[in-house]
Amino acid sequence: MSTNEDIFKKLSHVLDTLPNGFPETESGVEIKLLKKIFTPEEADLFCDLRLSFETPEQVAERTGRPLESLANMMKTMWQKGQLFGVDFGEVQIYKMLPWVFGIYEFQLKRMDREFAELCEEYNPVFGKQFFKNTPQLMQVVPIENEIQNTQEALPFEKVSHIIEKGKSFAVNECICKKEKALLDQRCDKPLEVCMGIAPAPGVFEANNPWGGRVISKEEAYKILKESEEAGLVHMTSNVQDGQFYICNCCGCCCGVLRSINELGITNAIHSNYYAVIDPDLCENCGLCLEDRCQIEAIREGDTSYEVIKDKCIGCGLCITTCPAEAIHLERKPASECITPPSDENEWFKKRADSRGIDYSHFA
Repeated sequence: MSTNEDIFKKLSHVLDTLPNGFPETESGVEIKLLKKIFTPEEADLFCDLRLSFETPEQVAERTGRPLESLANMMKTMWQKGQLFGVDFGEVQIYKMLPWVFGIYEFQLKRMDREFAELCEEYNPVFGKQFFKNTPQLMQVVPIENEIQNTQEALPFEKVSHIIEKGKSFAVNECICKKEKALLDQRCDKPLEVCMGIAPAPGVFEANNPWGGRVISKEEAYKILKESEEAGLVHMTSNVQDGQFYICNCCGCCCGVLRSINELGITNAIHSNYYAVIDPDLCENCGLCLEDRCQIEAIREGDTSYEVIKDKCIGCGLCITTCPAEAIHLERKPASECITPPSDENEWFKKRADSRGIDYSHFA
């Protein structure tokens, strides 16, 4: 019979077999994390689930588990942020979540200082595996009014396209900022800036374990504007269609941006744009570097400030406060532009190929 330790090691292996990954550490901190989130029974059930939606009835038929206890446990696991679920009233569907974007983000309501400390210990090991593979998890959505009219932005590069496709919206606290706050390292950026977007009305009104505050489309645009003013980077999933969130991120708390600043990873996030500073217009005030750039992609040159092109993520934040209007966004040459996967399923396939793993058992 498997021991509890065996069950959590199996869960860790399952998560690492998913395209997103969940690498093993010498210290075993990843097992401690899983024990904070799952009971042994929940961990065992998770290993029997898939990345595609199923009803409890389908899972019961496929696994031989008793339906009533299975349905109750899946609902509980959904409420605890261990699974992703949708409640259609008479029918509920669920699927397993990867570590990120997934289980970690859905622990917002359950995170405490111990959890934050474990995440901080695990992040360097996780980041080295996670960010060396492509496609990247997230893409930058540039500040839209800073994309020049001469450059035709694709739909997935326009924040308005993502918002306009949504039918319901909610906003919640940023779990990255909450984690840093629990470690007494809270920055001064706005906290309630992570937006959920759903393609159907009423998704966030009831039975939503993610929580958050239901907002209107107009409020979503207002939050985006306030985030821009606060110097936060708009980021969403790195796919062409099916985005269900917009994060507004700072370089001191965000796990993705921190991988650039702290781990030196240059391709941690996808973007087809970069900023350019006109040396003839630059007044050397330094606002772009000191107040706006979240990843230190600007440096002081001999006669003006200049952008480190290979590091710039093309967010456009540096442009909005430049008093000399010396900065603009440029689209990368066609040979350097990469089109994201069409949707989440294609992302999973490409990511699995990049890691050389077979996740078909969980697809």
